[in-house]
Amino acid sequence: MSMFHVGGKVVDKVDLLRKRSLPWRLYAWPFSILYVAWVTTIVPSLDIVDAAIVLGGIVALHILVWLFTVWSVDFKCFVSYNKVNNIHHADACKITPAKFCGSKEVVPLYFRKSSGSSLPVDLEEIYFDFRKQRFIYSKEKETFCKLPYPTKEIFGHYLKSTGHGSEAKVVAATEKWGRNVFDYPQPTFQKLMKEHCMEPFFVFQVFCVGLWCLDEYWYYSLFTLFMLFMFESTMAKSRLKTLTELRRVRVDSQILMVHRCGKWVKLSGTDLLPGDVVSIGRSSGQNGEDKSVPADMLILAGSAIVNEAILTWRVYSTVEEIQIQFVKLKNLMRSKISIMGRGLEEKLSAKRDKGHVLFGGTKILQHSPDKTFPLKTPDGGCLAVVLRTGFETSQGKLMRTILFSTERVTANSWESGLFILFLVVFAVIAAGYVLKKGLEDPTRSKYKLLLSCSLIITSVIPPELPMELSIAVNTSLIALARRGIFCTEPFRIPFGGKVDICCFDKTGTLTSDDMEFCGVVGLTGSTDLESDMSKVPTRTLEILASCHALVFVDNKLVGDPLEKAALKGIDWSYKSDEKALPKKGSGHPVQIVQRYHFASHLKRMSVVVRIQEEYFAFVKGAPEIIQDRLIDIPSSYVETYKKYTRQGSRVLALAYKPFPDMTVSEARSLDRDIVENGLIFAGFVVFNCPIRSDSATVLSELKGSSHDLVMITGDQALTACHVASQVHIISKPTLILGPARNGGGYNWTSPDETEIIQYSDNEVEALSETHDLCVGGDCFEMLQQTSAALLVIPHVKVFARVAPEQKELILTTFKTVGRITLMCGDGTNDVGALKQAHVGVALLNALPPKESGNTRKETSKDEVAKSARPKKSKPALEAPGKTISPNGEGSSRAASHSAGHRHLNAAELQRQKLKKMMDELNEEGDGRAAPIVKLGDASMASPFTAKHASVSPTTDIIRQGRSTLVTTLQMFKILGLNCLATAYVLSVMYLDGVKLGDVQATISGVFTAAFFLFISHARPLPHLSAQRPHSNVFCSYVLLSLLGQFAIHLFFLISSVKEAEKYMPDECIEPDSEFHPNLVNTVSYTVSMMLQVATFAVNYMGHPFNQSISENKPFLFALSASVGFFTIIASDLFRDLNNSLKLVPLPGGLRDKILIWALLMFLSCYGWERLLRWAFPGRIPAWKKRQRLAAANLEKKKLV
Repeated sequence: MSMFHVGGKVVDKVDLLRKRSLPWRLYAWPFSILYVAWVTTIVPSLDIVDAAIVLGGIVALHILVWLFTVWSVDFKCFVSYNKVNNIHHADACKITPAKFCGSKEVVPLYFRKSSGSSLPVDLEEIYFDFRKQRFIYSKEKETFCKLPYPTKEIFGHYLKSTGHGSEAKVVAATEKWGRNVFDYPQPTFQKLMKEHCMEPFFVFQVFCVGLWCLDEYWYYSLFTLFMLFMFESTMAKSRLKTLTELRRVRVDSQILMVHRCGKWVKLSGTDLLPGDVVSIGRSSGQNGEDKSVPADMLILAGSAIVNEAILTWRVYSTVEEIQIQFVKLKNLMRSKISIMGRGLEEKLSAKRDKGHVLFGGTKILQHSPDKTFPLKTPDGGCLAVVLRTGFETSQGKLMRTILFSTERVTANSWESGLFILFLVVFAVIAAGYVLKKGLEDPTRSKYKLLLSCSLIITSVIPPELPMELSIAVNTSLIALARRGIFCTEPFRIPFGGKVDICCFDKTGTLTSDDMEFCGVVGLTGSTDLESDMSKVPTRTLEILASCHALVFVDNKLVGDPLEKAALKGIDWSYKSDEKALPKKGSGHPVQIVQRYHFASHLKRMSVVVRIQEEYFAFVKGAPEIIQDRLIDIPSSYVETYKKYTRQGSRVLALAYKPFPDMTVSEARSLDRDIVENGLIFAGFVVFNCPIRSDSATVLSELKGSSHDLVMITGDQALTACHVASQVHIISKPTLILGPARNGGGYNWTSPDETEIIQYSDNEVEALSETHDLCVGGDCFEMLQQTSAALLVIPHVKVFARVAPEQKELILTTFKTVGRITLMCGDGTNDVGALKQAHVGVALLNALPPKESGNTRKETSKDEVAKSARPKKSKPALEAPGKTISPNGEGSSRAASHSAGHRHLNAAELQRQKLKKMMDELNEEGDGRAAPIVKLGDASMASPFTAKHASVSPTTDIIRQGRSTLVTTLQMFKILGLNCLATAYVLSVMYLDGVKLGDVQATISGVFTAAFFLFISHARPLPHLSAQRPHSNVFCSYVLLSLLGQFAIHLFFLISSVKEAEKYMPDECIEPDSEFHPNLVNTVSYTVSMMLQVATFAVNYMGHPFNQSISENKPFLFALSASVGFFTIIASDLFRDLNNSLKLVPLPGGLRDKILIWALLMFLSCYGWERLLRWAFPGRIPAWKKRQRLAAANLEKKKLV
């Protein structure tokens, strides 16, 4: 078998290859024959000039074949390798990566005898390394698989782990997994520059420059060459800075206690291996900064509080901001202890059991050892087993994303190729015409004729194209970076302009993170809210005080704002020894014995507590989940919680159950199912989650700019529908899909339950015309089982009670039916959906950088101000004496004046880091190179990361995406028109002996470069337009515009030249003679430049996406200057200037005609362009037809 299908996220397929010896490669022996044939056959039969032309052709072909081995991996394999069927005959592999994971590569194939095997005969390992990941050949699966790490074992296996038991096992593990380092070479500037200079377009550009030099255009050639080298060196320098920045990220080389060969030894973090058992805890470096976890580890015993900011590269100014993400890891003390209520025989799940894993790069803020576990740690740390090291850790995956996922910054590269092919058709026709006519004249130089044909064909491939497209994308990247939005995959920016459906998470995205405790309801049979806590039963208060996941970090209480709001609302306190106490009254303290943390698939959490030697289970969760676990359900249960969810409140059900006498050890060993069943109802707790101040404004703008809006949330359906109506996601009567009350089938029900319609998947499309639809997570299984997901999901506006995996399914379905999707979430439980979307935006809830200018809305300023203020709902829990100002600096209050005289503490160091980062952000690049993705900007969660506490970045990304699209579109049109006109001038007019002077060509090149630079820096308008841009180059509007304008240009050019010929009928122009000024040349040059200026002015895409010509001042000045300049040279006002440009005086009548015709030409082109923009506006893609086709294909597959 010569090819293996891997089908992974990184590698799609692998081809086996064997390298040919040098003489037998196809760029060696065929050309040896050609050179011998040239010496023996061509040289004796032709004159020296013709023989040199033939030799030049052979050398050029030889160089081109060799260069193609650099440009194309497939061609390299064809020329230098043979395909083999036996893997043992192969010495290399051609790797085809998965989509958007970069380009193909050829990598060496390695064979190794695996030492340390328990078998008497050493096993042979066949593997290759691709982008810092190892793939090993599996004989059982008959394909290559990723190098396995011990991440899918049963929990019992981990609990029995004692590390590598012998030196042989350590050696074998080191050979298999390597050292725990981020090892990637630092390229030099010379190497990067060489790489850039080998790019196809650059080589082509240099070849064009050579052709121009042969045709004696020295100034123009040198100007173009200088511009190319400046651009490429800037790009190389930018990449070098990025890679240098990345190399700063290293595995912490802290010394750890590791259990190897039956004893504890001290080892560096870089020497850790998967399977090692280590003692890990909080440790600090010499400067007081916390050391990071060196690898991904599973906690076996003990608990830890971790700052996982590194996983999204979040940067916070102080611990007190409560934006630190924390993880309370569960104790695994004995072999009988369950993990999240699961048995020892169950396997570890990477997604499900994150609460037990310390991720590489994260920092332990606090740890608690478990001294009862059989294997004791010698230094009081937590016991953990290493799961992954190096580039396979969470931190390493982010490194790989930045290093390898980001393709060269281009916009619509496949369209570039097709567009050039379209232009080449015209060029080949023109070159063929010149060749035919030239060969008819025996006096013409064949060398000059071939040179002219080469110039005609190369003229339609504009040398500026890659440069201009890169500038278009880079301009958007820089503009987004200045708004605090960072992109690790620049090729996604044009998708921002094509987006037609925007999906939003609710909590923390559309709504604020602040929760307001309202009170308790449902205990007395009344649906009225009780906000006076003195009238609420003590048991309910005890549940609220203890059933939570709050923890202490550096003597500060951190955790879920909802749980902190509840604790504050009932006026209880919580201590670092996990004990809750009432601040007033004579209530008993509640001691937490065991926690069962909240899980999204369970929608509940619970604790086992001790109150005066009695043990209780306290549970809270979604009302519909707790309902099924109660012994006795109150009659008004459903009515009560639905009343408040319809008002947009967050409602949680509380319940408890007493336990018989038991020991602490027995209480900690209780199975989760036992704890959370047979419960007694203790009321509903109601919270309000205020909508962010600018959410409604931003979503209203998105809706008004031809975007469909969707909400995807884990909240209850009624709450979600209420919030959706407040932010303009739904505006029609709402229907919610749910199981029918009689238990048979499903119904669409209105929130007030006055309208009930039986569910039928065939009627969903018609129903969506009159109603806004909402689907709950409990219906997804039914939709998948009946294959109705494709028919239902695309028409739904609100998705409620959905798990993270279901969010991913929703985005996948939208993409299947042809929607271009944007997903905006907070980057925690939305990771799958953010990665599936064409444009994923992770919000980090930090303060955005200051914006120069006044283009942003006042609501955004209010939001920043609100974020900057201390939260009113949490004064008791904030750091005393600190406030956070918008620039990230802290200020001291009078109450803590003495603190100002102390040395810098950890919080102040963090604050200084944030300020430094913001300063660097505001000093971003020069507007040419793409901004560097700094540590602290990138996110594993999604391609776009926004340091904002609002959804306003979505409009910024869409505005810049639209700007990139229209800028790209206008560049294609302008370059196309210029190149078609150039092809005509070089072909038909060349046969008449007309050519441009060197100075003339240079002036033309300077004006073109300046125009392109100024149009690419046009800023998008601050408000989104209802009109959409055209999503690709190949549409009726672009092609008709291009052909129509070219026809007008051609008519103007031909008419002007013919008119000029009337004034010089007797003058004979020699076709291949050197350039000398004449009237036809002067007219053709003047007209060509007028056409160029008109092309830029007519095709500039201003409103409703970008600044208009009058608003884009640099472009306006350049345009005005060029119009004035060409009017002056046409009018012959300054003879010395015209002499320097080699232009002869124009007769008065001819001059007036040309100026009048130029005005008529401009008005004709302008009118034609405006007519087409009106007749062919951009539209939302017709996705319903594609949906029906996808559904029909699914039905066919089912039948098969």
